[in-house]
Amino acid sequence: MTTSCQTSAESKLAKRGEVFMSKDKRNAAGEGVGQPGWNPGSSLPRGGVGRMTSYSKVSTTMPVVAMTFDDGPHPTNTPRLLDMLKQRNIKATFFVVGSNARRYPSIMRRIVAEGHEIGNHTVSHGKMTSMSQSQIRSDLNNANQIIRTACGVTPRTVRPPYGAITSVQKTWIKAEFGFPSILWSVDPEDWKKPGSSVVASRLINGAKPGGILLAHDIHAPTIDAMPRALDGIKAKGYQFVTVTQLIGLEG
Repeated sequence: MTTSCQTSAESKLAKRGEVFMSKDKRNAAGEGVGQPGWNPGSSLPRGGVGRMTSYSKVSTTMPVVAMTFDDGPHPTNTPRLLDMLKQRNIKATFFVVGSNARRYPSIMRRIVAEGHEIGNHTVSHGKMTSMSQSQIRSDLNNANQIIRTACGVTPRTVRPPYGAITSVQKTWIKAEFGFPSILWSVDPEDWKKPGSSVVASRLINGAKPGGILLAHDIHAPTIDAMPRALDGIKAKGYQFVTVTQLIGLEG
């Protein structure tokens, strides 16, 4: 069933040259699944994604949020998470580490085939604030290549490991790659393993219009928290979209 929220989202995205499409329609069009209106074999659109160099949330009054997962894919946790997302028809954004993408290409292909979005989370998972410009450029380029080889798509966004990035770095990365740097509005600190119920509660309570929610699919307790978290956020009336779809609604 199409919700009024989705209908409004479709209208706003259409004005920006992007389209909410079903999985079947995206496949039939040969477009990047989970990356609306974009062919994975093409280069990035001129100017890249979004107006800003960085987003921790998007300014919108619409009840939409982007659920994001970092550091995977993981050989057992990520498939289990994908099952949960599929059952609920939720599309998420996975900021993958290049070394893991290389190690688990079949999981990468499944992520894409099921309508989710892939973001660049570097190869080394090093702090960008401790890296030179040439080191960052090499790391992002290498991650892009690994991801393309694994699943045939090129990321359109980057998430700096640990959220560590300077304003100067955001600016040149956006100018050179077209990548906005994606941070977050809700961090449940699941990496501290506070317990699944705590992680779920933090995500549910933190969900606000235009929010970008952070979690890590490399931690089993985080995956255990997802049914309650996802259902709780939906019960508040929110629709899940990918990061680039969310950015398409800015303003």
